[in-house]
Amino acid sequence: MKTSENEPLAPLASWVDGAAKQSILSFVKRVTTEGSPDFVPVVERIAVFDNDGTLWCEQPVIQLAHILERWVEMAQQNPALRDQQPWKAAVDNDMTWFRTAIKKHYGGDESDMPAIAKGVLSAFEGLTTEEFSQRVDAFFRTKSHPSLKRLYRDCGYAPMVELLRFLESNGFTTYIVSGGGRDFIRQIAGDIYGIPPERVVGTSTSIAFHEQGDGGDLQMKAKLDVFDDGAVKPTRIWSRIGRRPIFAAGNSNGDIPMLQFTNCPPRPAFRLLVLHDDAAREFDYVSGAEKSLALAKQYGWTIVSMKNDWNNVFAS
Repeated sequence: MKTSENEPLAPLASWVDGAAKQSILSFVKRVTTEGSPDFVPVVERIAVFDNDGTLWCEQPVIQLAHILERWVEMAQQNPALRDQQPWKAAVDNDMTWFRTAIKKHYGGDESDMPAIAKGVLSAFEGLTTEEFSQRVDAFFRTKSHPSLKRLYRDCGYAPMVELLRFLESNGFTTYIVSGGGRDFIRQIAGDIYGIPPERVVGTSTSIAFHEQGDGGDLQMKAKLDVFDDGAVKPTRIWSRIGRRPIFAAGNSNGDIPMLQFTNCPPRPAFRLLVLHDDAAREFDYVSGAEKSLALAKQYGWTIVSMKNDWNNVFAS
């Protein structure tokens, strides 16, 4: 709370003053205090954040809601698709099929992923990057979460946005490293998180330049460039950033390698795991995070309880 008109809000104001908040404050103080044995130079203060379930809600996955609209549109244009997955589930509004497929993926069963990958890759084939951005912008301006009853653009977690600003105010450079689509997240990351597009690392489809006289466009292809999840996350962090992070935040089994990569003794490292345990304000589930939670308890990563560690989940 403000003490005067000229003094800023206390850091992490949306966080309950408990163990999780204090561990963050203590770590940042240690790595930013010159003379401290854990001092880290500004150029090495890299913080990476997963997106789905870490910075915004993932029930349902927001990008999937966008792709579902496109699949229904495709099935209307080509009725033969209505009997093929994932178009069939999209037309039938069968969210159980998608939830099961994602749960199976995080459990190591990839049997449904080829069908989903085929649908995702073909959904926006032939669009220019600008045309895709326009579609995404319209989606975020008009579409709302089915149960939270707020625009998808308002589904970012306020405490995590505060954490981004707090780290940046202490010399950290923050990045999003997501299994979600790079170009999808880039369109909205500035508005929701204050993170520019060049600091978004994510899954991407291939793109190709098409010359047009004295100009040209980048067009999206129905071919996977990189699926930025699991063990791919550390390799993408290195290829895109060129430094190991000292701070990493995630919420699922797919984030484990990124969290592990952050640890490089004797340099200090902070690993944060968001626990979805607040059915009243968001959702209560651990599916897809069982292994990460077990490792967090084993190695002392900081587990952040939505229910107990956050005063509010979303901005009012």
